[in-house]
Amino acid sequence: MPDEDERARALLDAQGKAATLFAEVESRGLVRAGRTELEVQHAVRDLAAELLGVQKHWHKRVVRAGENTLEPYAENPPDRTLADDDIVFLDLGPVFEEWEADFGRTYVLGDDPVKHQLRDDLEVVFDAGRAYFEAHPDITGEQLFTEVTRLAAERGWEFGNYHCGHVVGEFPHVQVDEARTHYLIGAGSTKPMRRPDLEGKLTHWILEVHLVDRERRIGGFYEELLTL
Repeated sequence: MPDEDERARALLDAQGKAATLFAEVESRGLVRAGRTELEVQHAVRDLAAELLGVQKHWHKRVVRAGENTLEPYAENPPDRTLADDDIVFLDLGPVFEEWEADFGRTYVLGDDPVKHQLRDDLEVVFDAGRAYFEAHPDITGEQLFTEVTRLAAERGWEFGNYHCGHVVGEFPHVQVDEARTHYLIGAGSTKPMRRPDLEGKLTHWILEVHLVDRERRIGGFYEELLTL
């Protein structure tokens, strides 16, 4: 069993590889108008295999464009063709040498200033949420969710999901307790986030930011490691 330093290095390495993948997705122009969400998803899957040897993903690959960006992970909206002025997000969970990554970013294809502001505010809310987590040693998932939804409203957006993150670790990570409530960052998650998991290892977390504007029918998404 790896020690905690090795686990931390492995998780950071997996995230670094996911960041490399996303950089290549952008540089190769895989997210572009005229493609369907499914076509983008398949192109990214193939690139992950070619570039980094990824053979499995620990959760479904999510590509959402236009009004589909309003929908949280659990939903499965109809496949949509990307338009010239769309906002698009990707949420991927590649597995690197049995270590999970979970990485999400948002792209704007046109010049719409509201969409660009939404994309930029995702990282602002993420960074503020992480700072709040770091400043409160005994914070619970419920408390962090309350703060992240407040930060979203402060920037003029609605938060788009019932939670803002989850545990991450070795594949497959442990999710077995009270309907996963205490392994999500959301309402009812009342245990301290800094605690051992069911196997006695440190619990590591992903922070997710999903901001939406229901009137304009747009949303955006950003996620990565919170605890490392």
